[in-house]
Amino acid sequence: MLGFLSTVVCGVLLTSVGRTAALPALQTRAVTQVTSTDLSALAPFTNFAGATYCSVDQLNAWSCKACKNISGFKPTLVGGDGNAIQQYFVGSWSDQKAVVVAHEGTDPTKFLSDLTDVNFVMKSLDTTLFPGVPSGVQVHGGFADEHAKTASIILAEVKSLLSSTGYTNVFLVGHSLGGALSELEAMYMTLNLPSSVHVKAVTYGTPRVGNPAWATFFDSKVADFKRINNEEDPIPIVPGRGLGFQHPHGEIHILGAGNAVSCPGDDDATDAQCTISSVPNIIKSNLVNHLGPYEGIYVGTIFC
Repeated sequence: MLGFLSTVVCGVLLTSVGRTAALPALQTRAVTQVTSTDLSALAPFTNFAGATYCSVDQLNAWSCKACKNISGFKPTLVGGDGNAIQQYFVGSWSDQKAVVVAHEGTDPTKFLSDLTDVNFVMKSLDTTLFPGVPSGVQVHGGFADEHAKTASIILAEVKSLLSSTGYTNVFLVGHSLGGALSELEAMYMTLNLPSSVHVKAVTYGTPRVGNPAWATFFDSKVADFKRINNEEDPIPIVPGRGLGFQHPHGEIHILGAGNAVSCPGDDDATDAQCTISSVPNIIKSNLVNHLGPYEGIYVGTIFC
């Protein structure tokens, strides 16, 4: 979580402040106001993201603070240690007739998870995990390696739950590094599940995951995607565009309580209400916004 930014301010990702590489021109795109109904509908997903930071015992018992705010969910697989492997859980959500997969973000007290964030050199996706991915698609190496650690076991559990419940919806949720993993997971599920299964992803404070080819491919495959950025959170603007990274579509930018806009297109909007313009660099950001509030909900270990 906060450990991600510590690598940035030490100079690892400072192209977000002073870019030396040529960047594509930003495009002017109109934004639309997100309705109060749509904002309220995001609350269960925010609570799922918050729950990932709580202890494995709390998750297995589904007894954490955020857990109690979600009705009808039953975890069936809980794993990870928050260090070598980010915590995650899989389960069935009867209220929405969906299988949910959620990934934990970075805990700055856990050194190995911080190293995952530092390893930002891009790499091609493993075609055994991502069949049919175009050759030009590249993603953050640390995120790809972390996702690969749990991909097969999570997919097996998802398939089992879809079979036993008869559900046809799979929801991926995460915050910070967990959001990056959920973005990768959304593509992974889309490529490895029948086309009759609807894949939806909702992420919070997510760093950039891949290059423009990744964003284009993601846009073509995962239509139901929301990446929510809170006010002046710096994490969504790293790694820098000058390093060749670009967000896909789906941005919702929270401007304040009860006030958010939907920013169309990819990571190239000039509108002052969207993240790329309202947080032009790390110096003009506010790290506290990374924790929330996301419509009154804070996300992180200290809120468990």
